[in-house]
Amino acid sequence: MLPPPKHLLNGFRVLDMTHVLAGPSATRVLAEMGAEVIKVELPGGDITRTLPVIKDGRSAYFLQQNRGKKSLCIDLKKDEGKAIIRELLEGSDVFIENFAPGVIGRLGFSWEEVQKINPEIIMCSMSAFGQSGELTALPGYDYIAMAYTGMMSMIGEADGAPYFPMAGIGDVMTGMHAAAGIGFALLHRERGGGGQYLDISLIDAYMSCHELNVELYSATNGEVEPSRCGNHHYAVCPLGIFKARDHWICIIALQPQWAGVCKAIGREDLIEDVRYDTNDKRVGKSAEIIDIIQGWLDSMPSDDAIVEALREYRVPCALVLSIGEAIAQPHLTQRGTVRQVHDTKFGELTLPGMPLKFSAFEHNQPMETAYVGEHNRHVLADVLGYSEEKITTLEDIHVLRSDPST
Repeated sequence: MLPPPKHLLNGFRVLDMTHVLAGPSATRVLAEMGAEVIKVELPGGDITRTLPVIKDGRSAYFLQQNRGKKSLCIDLKKDEGKAIIRELLEGSDVFIENFAPGVIGRLGFSWEEVQKINPEIIMCSMSAFGQSGELTALPGYDYIAMAYTGMMSMIGEADGAPYFPMAGIGDVMTGMHAAAGIGFALLHRERGGGGQYLDISLIDAYMSCHELNVELYSATNGEVEPSRCGNHHYAVCPLGIFKARDHWICIIALQPQWAGVCKAIGREDLIEDVRYDTNDKRVGKSAEIIDIIQGWLDSMPSDDAIVEALREYRVPCALVLSIGEAIAQPHLTQRGTVRQVHDTKFGELTLPGMPLKFSAFEHNQPMETAYVGEHNRHVLADVLGYSEEKITTLEDIHVLRSDPST
């Protein structure tokens, strides 16, 4: 493992009992910012270690979310394993978990118990429905929360089934919410506020993304029921996905950009046309506007010509790129939005970059990925001061597990 990078969370220790995506996304960001993250894995390791693509025993999925973390694999069904956690809690700044609500309490590490062990610690629990409320005990994942908050109802064709995106938007977003909350809680603690408990849920994060839908429904007393509308927005025109030559293209024009659209498509006469001179009027005649723009797109010789014409008048637009096209974009590689990493087991891999950039620190820190239980001895000896004999005994009675093949 590389030495800890110099970054703004150096010196903070995070005890990480998360798995799959939402929780590991949170602790990945903390590790990127220099925190010492001790990832506690149960025997067998994080389930994502088995997800594709796997090379030489290493999962690319696991690698992406868990670089820079130390792996401590212990059996929490054994008292000796729970004793290790209690000792680590004493010296940790943050404790984060994303078991189903109630599980962490049954393991003996509810907030009430953790607070007794370390009153200054920040504990964060992540779940689908939150730690309180009538649905808290229900199982849930990203798309379940997306469905429950009405977000999924907004995606798809108006007369068809709702869709879901092929991306972990809710999980990763919730992870970022958790990381932000933890940072603010640490700031509060550093000012003398003490430790506290954070309840971060997918439904809360998803609901906060309704920029228009909830207020529109509420402000009209339910007269307007926002719903999915296919390729074009129901409240702004033009705002949608059109067919270019070889790609689809997203074009967005709020009121200040309408004149630019008209100029780009060679229809300056439409700028002052009283049928289309306000957004409300254009929404009411959206089919006409869409047909006008699509006709222009069909007349253009290439996608490049389309984008050039729109950008000349600063009309917000973007070709809908494939994954391969996106990660090859010079702008994204230059910014480190996508990055190349080298893993000792997997080899070279392209991954999303760290989304936060700080002027005082290097972006996209060099990190490595641990195999299951790789840091058992380091954590127990260097952090907790266990003797070699005691560590060996814990290995012999299978409290500690490791698997270098991962």
